[in-house]
Amino acid sequence: MRPLLGVMVLVMLVSPGLACPTPCSCSTKKNGRLLAECAYRELRDVPRGLSPNVTILTLSANRLGRLGRASLAEAPELQSLWLGYNHISAVEPGTFAALPHLKNLDLSHNRLADFPWQDLRNLSALQILKLSNNRLATVPRGALAGLRELRSLWLNDNELATLARGTFEGLPALAQLQLFHNPFNCSCKLFWLKEWAHGTSVVLSRAGSTLCAAPARLRGRPVTDIPGALCVPPSAQLTYLSGPAAAGPRDGPTLTLHCSVAGSPPPEIRWQIRTAGRRVDIHGPTVARDGGAKAGRQRFLAFKNGTMAIPDFGKEDEGTYTCLAVNDVGTRDVSINVALAGSANPAEELPRDDPQAGHAGGHSCAKGDELDPSGMGEKLVIVYRVSGEARSSAGAREFHLGILLLALGLLLW
Repeated sequence: MRPLLGVMVLVMLVSPGLACPTPCSCSTKKNGRLLAECAYRELRDVPRGLSPNVTILTLSANRLGRLGRASLAEAPELQSLWLGYNHISAVEPGTFAALPHLKNLDLSHNRLADFPWQDLRNLSALQILKLSNNRLATVPRGALAGLRELRSLWLNDNELATLARGTFEGLPALAQLQLFHNPFNCSCKLFWLKEWAHGTSVVLSRAGSTLCAAPARLRGRPVTDIPGALCVPPSAQLTYLSGPAAAGPRDGPTLTLHCSVAGSPPPEIRWQIRTAGRRVDIHGPTVARDGGAKAGRQRFLAFKNGTMAIPDFGKEDEGTYTCLAVNDVGTRDVSINVALAGSANPAEELPRDDPQAGHAGGHSCAKGDELDPSGMGEKLVIVYRVSGEARSSAGAREFHLGILLLALGLLLW
């Protein structure tokens, strides 16, 4: 009987449910979860020998300086991990990714200038994330995506100067957010945060202490009070002009588009061109200030003032031409579909089932025609092909020269 009792005691002592590192004290909570209490032990590393089924690990107020990928490998069932008030300056990527059941993670009051944001993709059960009182300067775009159970997020007392638009979207359970005591630069890149804060039910804790550190004229002003007049979403309006063909049998017309934009800060103009055989994205001018086309960009001539010229327009150039106005507040785009007709009545050549055929036929591509910027949909523009006999070669050359001089003049205006 005695040998059997001794064996039972030995089994209990080595049972995983009771394994506990020497510096810690372990106990079973009423709900059956296993707690490993290792706080205030002057620890410099995560202790070894943790039970594999420990669910709560407290390592607060120690001297931990770094977390390696294997630091928590012994405790894959962790639900709560408290690491606040240490000296942690580095966390190896993958350290938290192996803890899929984690609900509470506290890394506040450490020295983190970086965080393995990619690990959050595996922490879909996370409810509380505390990263306050660190040295974080950025939260990458999309870093919090997928945390659908996250209720409380602490990012206060860091070095955040800005946040990417939509940082807190996709967090349906978020109820509390702390951002105060960060050196926010209240440029229009951060204007979205003001609009989000005014439209959300999330409690922005100490919103009155969430202040602008820059620019100077807004220093000390709440982020939620950035003047709306400084940040205006872009608007865009597109006008078009088609020129006749030159005298040569292979010369096509010149199509000129002009995109007028407005907004604050002044929007950048971009172009997207989609034809049957190509997709072209143009960010910025392709024509230098001296009027010469930049290398590799001779086909589509994009000028700084928003004018786009496509000389010798042919069937291969048919497609959708989109102007995008982009600033820190948002993006606005307006598009046209361009087709080349070979007869005097191009509308007759459109497919009979084209719902816009009749409407488009009414557009003669006259100079100054405008596309409706209200977002009612794209319009179809017909570029007329005029035969060489219709104009003298001198007139054609004069027209093309006039178009190029007009575009260059607008550029320098």
